[in-house]
Amino acid sequence: MKRIELAIESIILASRWLLVAFYLGLAAALAIYALSFAKKLFLFTTEVMTLNDTDTILRMLGLIDAALVASLLVMVIISGYENFVSRFDGHSGDVRWLGTIDVGSLKVKVASTIVAISSIHLLQVFLNSSTYTNAQLMWLTIMHMAFVLSALLLAYIDRLGGKKSKGEPDV
Repeated sequence: MKRIELAIESIILASRWLLVAFYLGLAAALAIYALSFAKKLFLFTTEVMTLNDTDTILRMLGLIDAALVASLLVMVIISGYENFVSRFDGHSGDVRWLGTIDVGSLKVKVASTIVAISSIHLLQVFLNSSTYTNAQLMWLTIMHMAFVLSALLLAYIDRLGGKKSKGEPDV
């Protein structure tokens, strides 16, 4: 019976390597998104002399938004691989600090990045508010506030969990 248990545990532990397919898929998606970013940047540079200030700011915010999304992907790929699959050993790129991000911290960082992306999108909307109805503006603001509240709650829960694991009392 113990042999069966050990075999099952070995299969379950080995199954973590299936996650590599997801991380490679995310890396491919990042490469595709880089092409999309390059297209946006090219169009921005070719049209910059004909854009007004608001349109220039909107285009720059779009580029910032893309950079945040790309950073989020990299953070999830590297941290997820380090946490769930295997450590990065013997590589010249110093990414070990990402491996120190536990699952709770990763959730908080992802939520914070989503809030930042949502903030940029909301700023783009408000700079272009004449094309939106009041109801649309209200719902976009409500959705953004839901992201903010979710990020705050995740950070609070992560903090509570961290204190409990260190033996500190609840606040």
